Amino acid sequence: MWPTWALPCLIMGATLCAMELVATLVHRHVMHRAGWAWHKSHHEAHKNVFEKNDLYAVVFAAISIALFVAGGFIPALWWIGLGMVAYGLLYALLHDVLVHRRIPFPRQPRSGYLKRLVQAHRLHHAVHEREGAVSFGFLYAPPVAKLVSELRANAKPR
Repeated sequence: MWPTWALPCLIMGATLCAMELVATLVHRHVMHRAGWAWHKSHHEAHKNVFEKNDLYAVVFAAISIALFVAGGFIPALWWIGLGMVAYGLLYALLHDVLVHRRIPFPRQPRSGYLKRLVQAHRLHHAVHEREGAVSFGFLYAPPVAKLVSELRANAKPR
């Protein structure tokens, strides 16, 4: 027999992992297409505290809140909402703090996963238009050499 906490933890963990796939697909197929009007602000230099792109976080937060409310009727939905919150916190720490330094962070990672994550996201921002970008994930970063190769292949001939 499983302990009573095992299934909720499994649901929450599976949701957290699934959110990386959802976020990658939304980033590639919504933010860089029909949702570019919001996301474009994230690819432009600015000195504002907020950008239109932050509205995507509001949308995901609203979905999570709805899942918490629905969790009063179907308990698994509460744990799915919590998995979304956990993903959102990881996203905020890694993407907004570590990569973009929207909150000051003392130093850059010099090796390992975090360095690759920063490099992959910087390669994503090497392109300032909707098309031609690479690395659409937020917590998973493909090997940098692979991304550089893709970026070169995506480059428009001059």
